[in-house]
Amino acid sequence: MTLEDVCNPEKMALLVYDMQVGIAQQLPDSAGFIQQVKAIVDAARTHQMRIFFSRHTTLPNEVAGVSQLKAAMALQRVNNVSEVKPNFLPDSPSHAIVPQLSPLPSEVAFDKLTMSAFVGSYLDLALRDVRIQAVAIIGAVLEFGIEPTVRHAADLGYVPVLIQDACYSFSEQNRARSLDNLRSIALITETNTFNKTLNRM
Repeated sequence: MTLEDVCNPEKMALLVYDMQVGIAQQLPDSAGFIQQVKAIVDAARTHQMRIFFSRHTTLPNEVAGVSQLKAAMALQRVNNVSEVKPNFLPDSPSHAIVPQLSPLPSEVAFDKLTMSAFVGSYLDLALRDVRIQAVAIIGAVLEFGIEPTVRHAADLGYVPVLIQDACYSFSEQNRARSLDNLRSIALITETNTFNKTLNRM
């Protein structure tokens, strides 16, 4: 399929990946990047596309499992479980979607514990229930969570559409590696092309 085949609000949903306050605070140019993401969200809203916001969630250390704690230790660069800080507890300020992108009543935000937005969430069921064929993906961070989400989407039979200039990476080397890894399974585009294709509807 081509972008023109799937860039249709009846066939495609938009996934805004982990655009949370606590993550935006770690991005050097968060204001500019948020505006880049907002341009896609605004276009999708104009065309009444279904929009889903993922939120990375951490559990209190007392109930977190081995994989949760190991991942937190790696990301926080600590050597002991006692040093892990659960930075994205539900209802904490850092867990919330950034105010500039606050979901509308017609949109949903869902919590996840894993890197793939499809693991342990209702996203797949929700998309299949409305016969969605393609998922456009934007947000932060490409090399951490977006790449496994794109792979998982392809494995589930969706056409992943990666809008590359609306996906944050911590380095150009990381970006290049992830994009090279995904070219064979995803449609890779950029904001202007995506919006122009959507506006032809």
